[in-house]
Amino acid sequence: MKKSASVLLSLTLLLAPLRAHDAANDMSAAANNFLAALTAEQKGKATFGFADAERTDWHFIPRERKGLPIKEMTQEQRLLAYALLASGLSNRGYGKAVSIMSLESILAELEQGKGPVRDPERYFVSVFGTPGKAPWGWRVEGHHLSLNFTAANDSAPVMTPSFFGTNPGEVRSGPRTGTRILGTEEELGRALVKSLNEEQRKQAIITAEAPKEILNDPKRIEPTKPEGISQSKLTAEQSAALLKLVKEYLFRCRPDVAAEDFAKIEKSGLDRLHFAWAGGLDAGQPHYYRVQGGNFVLEYDNTQNNANHVHSVWRDFDHDFGVDLLKAHRDTAHAEK
Repeated sequence: MKKSASVLLSLTLLLAPLRAHDAANDMSAAANNFLAALTAEQKGKATFGFADAERTDWHFIPRERKGLPIKEMTQEQRLLAYALLASGLSNRGYGKAVSIMSLESILAELEQGKGPVRDPERYFVSVFGTPGKAPWGWRVEGHHLSLNFTAANDSAPVMTPSFFGTNPGEVRSGPRTGTRILGTEEELGRALVKSLNEEQRKQAIITAEAPKEILNDPKRIEPTKPEGISQSKLTAEQSAALLKLVKEYLFRCRPDVAAEDFAKIEKSGLDRLHFAWAGGLDAGQPHYYRVQGGNFVLEYDNTQNNANHVHSVWRDFDHDFGVDLLKAHRDTAHAEK
């Protein structure tokens, strides 16, 4: 019995790397359930080849998009689309994502038809490749939301680029007055910069005026250079605050994968992290911050609409769209031949 159990354990360990990551399994199951509910015409809109240039054509502005919009889905299909979205996010992240969609109705009232089309159902679902057959990916995107996922081999899926934005940053009229969907991201950054002493602020504050937009936007193919104060120059309490800020971004996405991503940041060296601030320190003033360690970047900007319009992004230029997973996948495929 003991020998049989030992053999079984050895086989289990040997076969373990061949099993897809739990997150990849969950995402592929949700994607296949969604696709199975679509008509042929809808599937034609929702699906693309994995190598299609559309996969990396991401943005967060109100523009025409490809993919299948929620507006064109039946109630059953919408529920399955939301289930797919939930498979890539934490509970907190999912709440933020659907709340961002809901802001389109408020924005439509504020603009009274003078701006672009505002519609909480103009969010598009796209699937690239065949779910469960590596490599493949998916995206949910619309105004102020771009969530991109890539899976290959048995590794954890890549969850960047990951963009969350809000306009208004704070709802200031109507029944939802006081709503701040990305308020935690703002408060954690401000609390950290305000905790710095005078000498630390000289290092951390890179400009007196905040940039008008995030710098690591979709057009950028190389990351900004790390600026500001190094984690090694922070006190233990300030360092803990910095890591809490990092986790706020990472754990908007699926927590089991986010934990692995955070472990990678720790392994590469927390002293590589830099925190940079620009603009005013008080609420209501235009402000910006960035946390960066090499090619890993978190960025936040709140300058537009009298500092009531938030853009926030998590990018990793070594991993965006699974570039490292795809290299490993190709290397494995060549090795097998």
